[in-house]
Amino acid sequence: MDQNPSNPFFPMHFRGLLLLAGMYTIAWSAFYKWFGTQLIQWLAMGSADLSDLPASYFGTFGIVVGLVIFVSAFYPVSWVWLILAGITGKIISAIWFTLGFAPDLGWNKRSIFHLIFNELIWLIPLILIFLRSLQVKNYLNETERADEKN
Repeated sequence: MDQNPSNPFFPMHFRGLLLLAGMYTIAWSAFYKWFGTQLIQWLAMGSADLSDLPASYFGTFGIVVGLVIFVSAFYPVSWVWLILAGITGKIISAIWFTLGFAPDLGWNKRSIFHLIFNELIWLIPLILIFLRSLQVKNYLNETERADEKN
């Protein structure tokens, strides 16, 4: 299939990235939900008792965000706003972790790893996928309007 810049398309590997991002987010969030105290201790490198941190709530929120991202892969052009909701959820998770967990955990290699690789790095492909799906959706809407005029 010959594609030119005036005819955008949504590649299949973007769907795969959405599925992967959703599953990855769900998996890490499940650790917070069901093994929160142990995971917090591991992230803090065993420095203090941090059982009062809201790891279960953080995990539940992350599972919801992961499900939204995962489901958006089924119809990424039609459900473009689900991708945006997933991006927003990842940003909220990063802010929540930075302000709610990091001060108690301390900035160490494990907490920085979690923030960068589990929250922030996923924003790059998610934003690119959102922009492409929005571009394809706009193109399809313009094409539909042009067909209605003819």
